[in-house]
Amino acid sequence: MDRGRGVGLGVWEGRGVVWWRGVVVGLVGVLVAGGVGEAREGWVGEPAGFVDPLIGSARDGNTFPGAQRPFGMIAWSPTSTRGDQTGTGAANGYSYDVTRVRGFSLTHVNGAGCNPGAAGDVPIFPHAGAMVGSPSADVKDSFYASDFSHADELARPGRYSVGLASGARADLAVADRAGIAEFTFPADKPANLLFRTSNSLNGSEDATIHLDQAGRRVTGSVLTGAFCGRRANGGVNNRKSYYRLHFTAEFDQPVLGTGVWRDGTLTPGGTEISGGEGYATGADRAGRGSGGYLSFAPGSSVRMRIGISYVDLPGAEGNLRREIRGSDTVDSVARDGFRAWDRELGRIRIAGGSADQRTVFYTALYHALQQPNLVSDVDGRYLGMDRRVHRLAAGQDAQYGNFSGWDQYRAQIQLLALLQPRVAGNFAQSLYNYARQNDGVWDRWVHVNGATHVMTGDPSAATLATFHAMGVRGFDAAGAFDSLYRQATVPRPEGLLDAGCPGQCVGQRPNLAQYVQSRYSAHDVCHCWGGAAETLEASVADDALSRWAAQLGRDKESAELRQRGTYWRNVFNPATGYIQGRKLDGSWLTPFDPASQLGFAQGSAATYVWMVPQDVSGLAEAMGGKDIALRRLDEFFQPGGGPLRYDPTNEPGIHAPWLYNELGQPWKTQETVRRLVDTVYRTGPGGLPGNDDLGTMSAWYVFGALGLFPRTPGSAELLLATPLFPRTLITPDGRGPTLIDTSGSGKYLHSVTVDGRAHRDWKVSALPTRLKAQLSGVPNQAVVPTAP
Repeated sequence: MDRGRGVGLGVWEGRGVVWWRGVVVGLVGVLVAGGVGEAREGWVGEPAGFVDPLIGSARDGNTFPGAQRPFGMIAWSPTSTRGDQTGTGAANGYSYDVTRVRGFSLTHVNGAGCNPGAAGDVPIFPHAGAMVGSPSADVKDSFYASDFSHADELARPGRYSVGLASGARADLAVADRAGIAEFTFPADKPANLLFRTSNSLNGSEDATIHLDQAGRRVTGSVLTGAFCGRRANGGVNNRKSYYRLHFTAEFDQPVLGTGVWRDGTLTPGGTEISGGEGYATGADRAGRGSGGYLSFAPGSSVRMRIGISYVDLPGAEGNLRREIRGSDTVDSVARDGFRAWDRELGRIRIAGGSADQRTVFYTALYHALQQPNLVSDVDGRYLGMDRRVHRLAAGQDAQYGNFSGWDQYRAQIQLLALLQPRVAGNFAQSLYNYARQNDGVWDRWVHVNGATHVMTGDPSAATLATFHAMGVRGFDAAGAFDSLYRQATVPRPEGLLDAGCPGQCVGQRPNLAQYVQSRYSAHDVCHCWGGAAETLEASVADDALSRWAAQLGRDKESAELRQRGTYWRNVFNPATGYIQGRKLDGSWLTPFDPASQLGFAQGSAATYVWMVPQDVSGLAEAMGGKDIALRRLDEFFQPGGGPLRYDPTNEPGIHAPWLYNELGQPWKTQETVRRLVDTVYRTGPGGLPGNDDLGTMSAWYVFGALGLFPRTPGSAELLLATPLFPRTLITPDGRGPTLIDTSGSGKYLHSVTVDGRAHRDWKVSALPTRLKAQLSGVPNQAVVPTAP
């Protein structure tokens, strides 16, 4: 298929993309008013056709290639093996360089940063061979696994298929909460379908399975969780269960036999078994676990329909009945899934660019919109953070899980707010629901419906404040603000614990009383990952809450929190010119090295010194003036890598390329962003710079290609750079369109008009209706930005 073909405005409807009809009609006046009412060929047709789900599946991008719908619950993808049953190919169970698979798991999280990361629940494996022993006893995955070749692999939005060296084949497609598969077996070998119910990526506490031979049906569940449970920072503290995934599967072919296993014992003819693996790794877990299998006739092509639920088995059955019809095939469900992705990705239409640029762009948008993920069933029930079953309240469409707060609040949630404000509103309400079910605590990393405590800071405050500033509604804004304000001002006992530290400290505002009194987080008593990082994160969160309070008319709280947003100054050491950790007695942590991570979380002092997006002018002043700040920023972007240089995989610094805007040299933002867009993100499995972190890195690219980036949490302002594509049409759900139109050539902005008026600023207050840019091959240093 020629994915590079383009179609004009008048052709979209003819291609069956009827959902654009209202947009085209609504945009005509904008186009004519701008003098571009003539035919404009080159708008990309079928954006989903450009997506390559394998991008990011190597080089620690930790994406997965399997089938998923936008924001879907089920994400059906391979679980690879390197020869260790308790380990996988990568954090999400798949790495492009590992071509041996032991199953196809029903749930995944995009781009988690620890290995193994999360989920990977209920691997299902078409085994072309006899059942000669317990699969749990196959600790090196030497028998109940198969090699495969990438030449026999197909991944596209909503569908995944692969042929195995054993002669078996798996072809998978999904709806939101259910899926369908065709498992094909060779004619010359036994045909067995394994349900490895206990073999989630991080292990499991318990698992159950029931096989109904006459009814051609399998049901079961796995009790698991333990996100990042094996990592050194967090360790035993996070090896706990917080969700049970239920499933029900039905088949169109006769079942000739059944069997179950537990640990080393295989029971042919068995129909029911239970048993978990625990959360250890290596020899401490090898050989443990349970599951079951069904036997089919050799040469069979077996169609399986499966539904899942985090509530109960009736929930899984209801999801299956509602979303996958008895007459459905993999082809029909895959077509619907592809169209669903095409609609979602079509919220941003581009014109121009190379085929590779289009692939990188739409794959980044695809990865950015894989989450948050549904956790509520079609009947509106969901399992809360209190482990009780709840129902959606009036006005809420869905409950969502999977919130990688420390990562996402910097770019992904802004893109979600921009394109899908209704989903963003439901997500905001979901996080508030979880907090109310968790004694008022907003956990910084929510996996499904569980509090994992991963990372540092208070990203929920920054996230919801940003949602509100960007016009997201549909959630209890007053109630959520009050709850987050309490978390920021009322100390809790777990804030004095070191459990889970440094990477998963249980205190969400650690040692808050000391922080408020000292006006910085003292590293020696903070009960946090790093006192300097915690102070910066709290300053960003409090500044965002201050902006939100002002929008709500809460002037007293706004003034209080605005002052707290300046506490970053208390960890800026004038003697070194860097953010630096301090002790309770006020002394600085020594010896100081800007390349060190002492006092920080996954980043050096050289990176964290720029993490003051709410007060860039103040930071420059503290450094000795804008000239000094600019010289240091230039040095930060010099080539060579290492802890003293910009790292495009490191969240605390991903806004740094845009800081030139606020320091008086916007052309350097333009050239730096374009260089990163052109060189760091590529096609192919190694095309992501690092962990996608639930769409964060991908969202950065989308914004970079648009020539826009969020200025600071709690604000709707967008910083400007040079758009990658000549024309871009952005059509958010339920909102009017925005056209970004460029003329000329080059990577620099020569001039900009916003809604027909000359614009000399380096930012826009919100996404305008029309942004027109004249490009140049040389910087326009005469365009001086207005004062902040």
